[in-house]
Amino acid sequence: MSLIKTSDNETRNIVAMLIMEVIGKPPEHLTETLDKMIKEIDEEKGAKVIEKKIHDPVPMKEKSEFFTSFAEIEVEVEEILVLSQLMFKYMPAHVEIIHPELIALTNNGWTEILSETIRKLHGYDEVARVIETQKKNLEEELKKLKENNSKEESKE
Repeated sequence: MSLIKTSDNETRNIVAMLIMEVIGKPPEHLTETLDKMIKEIDEEKGAKVIEKKIHDPVPMKEKSEFFTSFAEIEVEVEEILVLSQLMFKYMPAHVEIIHPELIALTNNGWTEILSETIRKLHGYDEVARVIETQKKNLEEELKKLKENNSKEESKE
């Protein structure tokens, strides 16, 4: 594969290996889930699955009722931003850039990647804050229920 650069000197057509892991049961569900995930990656704008290998599910050592499996997915992405977006959307266990060895990126390219990263982190932070607020509310409700229960028990 030749190294293709755009007019702004950013590296294009980057090949990477993604390792996707899943845990669950029944074992057939893991294979179906990985296969579906691979199809979704292949349908992402700017990404193309070149090769895939889904490994057979095996029982987990700690909890034998659950199974684990993984897939090795070789993808080609038009630009590094697409790879960054895949990382946040699919959360692979491992990523390795296979080609090219050096990646040229302009300051605008870096700005896009960093802005996308910050946008995602703000989204995760918002979710965490909502969950924290809900947790506090539930703890307060539980405390009130316990107090009311104690009052009713002492009346009897």
